[in-house]
Amino acid sequence: MDARKIAEAHLEAWRNADPAAVAASVTGFQDPDTAGSLAGDALAAHAAAVLARFRNLRLQVERVTGDADAATVWWTIEADHRAAYLGMPAVGRAARFDGTDLVTADGRVRRCFDRLAVAEALGYAARFVPAADEVREFGVSARAASSRTDRPGAFTLTWLEVRDEAEAADVDLLSVEIVKGLRASKGFLGVATFDIGDRKYTLTAFDRPESVRAVHARPHQRAMRRFFKAGLCTRALTSVLIPEAIREYARCASCGTVVKLGDGAACGCGWTPDDVALL
Repeated sequence: MDARKIAEAHLEAWRNADPAAVAASVTGFQDPDTAGSLAGDALAAHAAAVLARFRNLRLQVERVTGDADAATVWWTIEADHRAAYLGMPAVGRAARFDGTDLVTADGRVRRCFDRLAVAEALGYAARFVPAADEVREFGVSARAASSRTDRPGAFTLTWLEVRDEAEAADVDLLSVEIVKGLRASKGFLGVATFDIGDRKYTLTAFDRPESVRAVHARPHQRAMRRFFKAGLCTRALTSVLIPEAIREYARCASCGTVVKLGDGAACGCGWTPDDVALL
């Protein structure tokens, strides 16, 4: 068969958003997300998943080189991100990225693209950390503070244990809504979220224990219903923590003296640290 004609038929199947045609057009296909070559029903299922994540796929061929035995196609894809990809929740807007297809006359296709470039096109910045070492697991974190600098009178700590990247992305979307609701409450001081292994943690600071009731607003209730009624996640922990003592220190940039915050103390050169959000 002619590699160029195979490439043309294969790309047209992707343009038509037809998983069965994608699978029928080649004898084998692999890309950075397949972990090996796929064919038949397995390829159709992969194509369906890709087309569900990236809807309204617009594929433009930039250049084709090669001959009947082997061809290389340079392409640009623009598509609407509608479902989680590599743990990144759907952003809803269009993403644009480049790649190549290496096509052989026996119907094999090797698709190459930069997953980091896809992440950047979706508005994400890459940070590289090890998965784990002998004693620790690693993850990522985020912080949302209020303008208040009160010493916290209560903390809530929760975590959810997720099954896979798709569920993790679902929990992230719920978490965003919960944080938005908390920021509108009077007693909220700040929140930190962090992912470690298969657990997603949230640590929230409040001015006093009575303000913790703000946690039970509608977004949080919706998340709890998903856990208890709809099978979201495998385990969960919720807790309220009352601090016995909180101490915060800052170092003077001029003389190097450490000054305790909260009691009006100053260093030898007269510097007094400004209060900052603890969380």
